[in-house]
Amino acid sequence: MKWDKKESGNFEDRRGMSGGGKALLGGGAIGIIILLLNMFGGETGQTIGNILEQTQGSQQQTQGTQTRELSEAEKQLGDFSESCFVYNNETWTKIFNDNNMQYEEPGMVLFDDGVNTACGSATSASGPFYCPGDKKVYMDLRFFEELKTRFGAKGGDFAIAYVIAHEVGHHLQTILGTSGKVRQLQAQKSEAEANKLSVCLELQADFYAGVWAHYNKNLLEEGDIEEALSAAHAVGDDAIQSKMQGHVNQESFTHGTSEQRMEWFMKGYKTGDIKQGDTFSALIN
Repeated sequence: MKWDKKESGNFEDRRGMSGGGKALLGGGAIGIIILLLNMFGGETGQTIGNILEQTQGSQQQTQGTQTRELSEAEKQLGDFSESCFVYNNETWTKIFNDNNMQYEEPGMVLFDDGVNTACGSATSASGPFYCPGDKKVYMDLRFFEELKTRFGAKGGDFAIAYVIAHEVGHHLQTILGTSGKVRQLQAQKSEAEANKLSVCLELQADFYAGVWAHYNKNLLEEGDIEEALSAAHAVGDDAIQSKMQGHVNQESFTHGTSEQRMEWFMKGYKTGDIKQGDTFSALIN
């Protein structure tokens, strides 16, 4: 992906800092399972979201002190992530303006190991996630090495760009009121029906990521879309469950199948039309 260094006042790099937050989720085998369940987490990862939202606003964020120097490669990856974040905000500001709406920029935080958020404390095991309590995207960039080595994604810089765009998509759902309506509906539904609504949210975030890519084709290089599709395929519910359990249970899906995730990303990428992203009407009878 082609990119120029851009900076945002809403971007924080807490990597190498102490005091990032206590561990809410376990490490080791348990942490890996949670990572799989929350891959490309939605609003606080959906699976842990309800727990975290109950503590919304109760956690104190601590900046901490620098405990290690970042390597040059880590610094460059941080610069790339910040630039992608800015590209997202520039794109959505224009789209909102074109539709007579005002876009509210989210925040973004890079962290190591653990972090305190307005939704509670989380660790790297939760995967990238968006917290509606403080309207920030949280990411431990080492996640992408896991995505490549453990789950077979191609890797590449555009896989990172795709995930950032996906999480910003959850911010769009928050400021547009979609997420709030879905949570209200989920409280009235069975677990299986609530899971279907979660799938719709996740696929819509994939769609929004595709819309962002559509409007940034000038930044794309050969193989970038394939990197995004590979990442989307690797974290489909069916792919994860098949890998971890040897079988799949569709009623427990919360993020959508590999095919669905790729399909909705590509629909956004091909159309660039935010009105085409009604995953709820498309998937729920």
